[in-house]
Amino acid sequence: MSKKRIGVLTGGGDCPGLNPAIRGVVMRALDYGDEVIGLKYGWAGLIKADAVPLKLEDVEDILEIGGTILGSSRTNPFKKEEDVQKCIESFKKLNLDALIAIGGEDTLGVASKFSKLGLPMIGIPKTIDKDLEETDYTLGFDTAVEVVVDAIKRLRDTAKSHARVIVVEIMGRHAGWLALYGGLAGGADYILIPEVEPNLEELYNHIRKLYDRGHTYAVVAIAEGVQLPGFTYQKGQEGMVDAFGHIRLGGVGNVLAEEIQKNIGIETRAVILSHLQRGGSPSIRDRILGLLLGKTAVDLVHEGKSGYFIAVKGSELVPVDITLIEGKTKNVDPSFYESVKTFFNK
Repeated sequence: MSKKRIGVLTGGGDCPGLNPAIRGVVMRALDYGDEVIGLKYGWAGLIKADAVPLKLEDVEDILEIGGTILGSSRTNPFKKEEDVQKCIESFKKLNLDALIAIGGEDTLGVASKFSKLGLPMIGIPKTIDKDLEETDYTLGFDTAVEVVVDAIKRLRDTAKSHARVIVVEIMGRHAGWLALYGGLAGGADYILIPEVEPNLEELYNHIRKLYDRGHTYAVVAIAEGVQLPGFTYQKGQEGMVDAFGHIRLGGVGNVLAEEIQKNIGIETRAVILSHLQRGGSPSIRDRILGLLLGKTAVDLVHEGKSGYFIAVKGSELVPVDITLIEGKTKNVDPSFYESVKTFFNK
């Protein structure tokens, strides 16, 4: 089997598990005698041909390190035709036989477009939001949930000490997976997600009921993408969009805290976890999954596949056409949310 020269990049928001995936790519490539070229700062690296060779000594000790040794960015080369052409030229200049793109919907969407233009591409799904269609799981979600659970545990201690309500705002954009799983596993007293219209009266009554029975504190988990009825919490953020057109989110937790205090008269504070959820050492699950995804990506390159990403289907890793996830978001089924309210609405 012929040796390959394989590029690898990490795009979009960073998350724990990226370095294990890079390590998986390099370790498997060594089995084939391949060369691995790391592109720096996502698609910006391909535009500029900013690349470094990745050898065994570069990846041996990165399993437990958060973030990505290659750097990342939200660069979208398809915003400018000249950048698309630069990417094609860089691909040829670097003598790449294929490129492995590690990222979420946007990063994989770019890989899909380049695949259609004739550049061999394989995708690895990563996002703490777990909002990609066609896959049961995404790299980084498990660690991010652990961060949320730890934060809720710590916030419960201080809420209890001061008989306060604490609202914790959790990432996830327009999908509620991170807030829902983190809230459930952390024992939050109420959870709000974007997929279900918030019933604030129900929330207020629930908090009153907690206090009436002597449970004189509450931790409320809310996803950053929740739209509170009658409120525009993004005022001043209009026009704050990234290269893929996504509006900057954040701040709904502050608004909800103010409304809780105003409506039920209990001191309420807000904590926005924000980028804390992205950093830190990856969990065991994200380390193992990262390694396996990296290995599988290299195998697919040698099978001559392009335009696929590796989906997690139960315990199997399955190549799936990237076009199946373009423009889609995997959201929490409202019926599932309603079914698990039994754990936080007592």
